[in-house]
Amino acid sequence: MHKIVKTNRTLISNFIFLGFSHYPKVEVIIFVLLMYLVILTGNGVLILASIFDSHLHTPMYFFLGNLSFLDICYTSSSVPSTLVSLISKKRNISFSGCAVQMFVGFAMGSTECFLLGMMAFDRYVAICNPLRYPLIMSRMVYVLMASASWLSGGINSIVQTSLAMQLPFCGNNIINHFLCEILAVLKLACADISLNYVMLAVSNMAFLVLPLIVIFFSYMFILYTILRMNSATGRHKAFSTCSAHLTVVIIFYGTIFFMYAKPKSQDHLENDNLQATEGLISVFYGVLTPMLNPIIYSLRNKDVKAAVKYLLNWKAVNQ
Repeated sequence: MHKIVKTNRTLISNFIFLGFSHYPKVEVIIFVLLMYLVILTGNGVLILASIFDSHLHTPMYFFLGNLSFLDICYTSSSVPSTLVSLISKKRNISFSGCAVQMFVGFAMGSTECFLLGMMAFDRYVAICNPLRYPLIMSRMVYVLMASASWLSGGINSIVQTSLAMQLPFCGNNIINHFLCEILAVLKLACADISLNYVMLAVSNMAFLVLPLIVIFFSYMFILYTILRMNSATGRHKAFSTCSAHLTVVIIFYGTIFFMYAKPKSQDHLENDNLQATEGLISVFYGVLTPMLNPIIYSLRNKDVKAAVKYLLNWKAVNQ
């Protein structure tokens, strides 16, 4: 392994993933590859449908298209390198490659938190203030909301990644993970990481707690409005437009809270069962969630189904 000597300390220039080292099986490679293809196909179809079908030119589907693009970016930053590691059995990644992977992963996760909060607010306005909906959620407003989500997620990731990668890493360079996840990398630093944990706590409050508060109160008002509806058809339609988003929120926040909101003391436990559980959760968060998102939205949404059928038929005719 190539090493760089600086100020009498041996600093590492690359990292090695422990990841799937205990499971170097062909079945795992095929499974991950198939999931990645499903992610690209499902989210790609949703993006194309939201662009080419004029019926989907609304704030809800604009946010959904952003979410699909985000899922593709996130998985593309980690899954291909994971597949290469599994196939070649070379599990090392350069220092700069690790920084890029960490930045993209953290930026996409932060952005998704805000996007889910924006989507909840959009559903609140649509159901609780339907007459004012076109005025409140104008094109300029929802484009600015999505742009703010991407910008804030990128800034947050720049701060967290810069603080993490400027730390000295000496000696152990084995990351007990499948990718350059920030908590797994911080464990390898041979310096005080108190500032990193403080900044992560601030990030958790801004990007996990605040959007969750928006989602919670939005759905409290939505539920109150739905229960006051006299029409059973109206109640069913309102529930159906919210159920897909709620399902995605529960899956996303359930996994990400496990990774980033658990007590700090648990990060230092070297229990094999805990590490295995974290690995499975990270796969669920990083691969299964982006794969399930388009399926969840398509199964419970007639507009999306119709748009996908139209898109497929249009392609078939042009071929």
